[in-house]
Amino acid sequence: MPSFKNSFTISIMWNHLPFDLLANIFSFLPPDSFASAKSACKHWHTCGKAYPSTTVRSHHQSWFVGLPTNNNHSPFCYAHNPDLNKWHIIPLDFIPDLVQPVGSIGGLILFKLNKSTSLQLAISNLFTRQYKHLPGLGLKRTNPAIGIVLLGKAKKPLSPYYKVYVAGGMSNVPSSGFMQEAMLEMYDSQSNTWRNVGYMPMEFAIRLTVWAPRESVDCNGILYWITSARAYVIMGFEIETNIWHELSIPMAERLEWATLVSRNGKLTLVGSGREKDVLIWELGEGNVWCLIGKMPSELGRKYIEGKGSWGNIKCVGGDGFVCLYRNIGLEMVVWRENMEKGRWEWFIVEGCCPVRGKQINYPFKGVILHPNAHSIM
Repeated sequence: MPSFKNSFTISIMWNHLPFDLLANIFSFLPPDSFASAKSACKHWHTCGKAYPSTTVRSHHQSWFVGLPTNNNHSPFCYAHNPDLNKWHIIPLDFIPDLVQPVGSIGGLILFKLNKSTSLQLAISNLFTRQYKHLPGLGLKRTNPAIGIVLLGKAKKPLSPYYKVYVAGGMSNVPSSGFMQEAMLEMYDSQSNTWRNVGYMPMEFAIRLTVWAPRESVDCNGILYWITSARAYVIMGFEIETNIWHELSIPMAERLEWATLVSRNGKLTLVGSGREKDVLIWELGEGNVWCLIGKMPSELGRKYIEGKGSWGNIKCVGGDGFVCLYRNIGLEMVVWRENMEKGRWEWFIVEGCCPVRGKQINYPFKGVILHPNAHSIM
């Protein structure tokens, strides 16, 4: 048994570790454990603020975060830490607006405000409880498609550099009323400004307004959107050349649902046909789709048991992680990369338990992100 003197010496040692060494140790902690460590003593708290770890992403898996599609319905979001297989309840009381989640940007969340008919966006870090509005668009429009491109770190330390593209929608022209909008606008986080980047074909503008979901997938310099009705079609925007093109998908008329995700930098299609099997394709060279995965039939039957079909399934993906879900309170099916075994594996994750005895049954949107207590907006 260690003596009191030895314990006291060890405590003094930990309280006086050089900041660079202590920060390196912190980098191996998952974000929730890191937050607890910072509250242990003044020395650790100061280190956590002065020497924020920049390597936490490389040590830990990305998280699934379920956000209410309207925060008026629920004052919380729910985050699953896969390293500890643990759910966290995160209050949203610091957000003063009624918002809808659009997607993740590094460790941040992009929101759309509900208070106005024209598009207004905001950015937030759920873990540092920061929230701010982005500047207003140059052209007021309703119901446009939104694309997010993460470019790396900005000039401001540890702040992500990103661009947001807004395409399609309806603009209000005083002399003519509402008109279909073909102008493409782009927000640059470094300059904190919007600018016009050109016009898009009217056919694509109409499809993005009427048939496309609000989120996009960014892969290899191309933003992709998929139509929300059969037969499914993908629309792609090449950022460098401002060229738009259409991309067909396998089983387009037979899929009951289909979702685009990014999987390890590759455009990936997840969907289910009349045969009820969940299939996964990856876009290869020459825009050829290759079937790379299939959910085990037994797992699929177990997941939809008593639910009838995959009709109301939702899907979200990121590097090393694809998740199929319905409701935060229900179990999810995950397809995750096992680095040790060098393969991807299917398994079920239990849903978040009831809060204060009430089942979680609000409409939610899932996003994949790397929680980062140091992302500065």
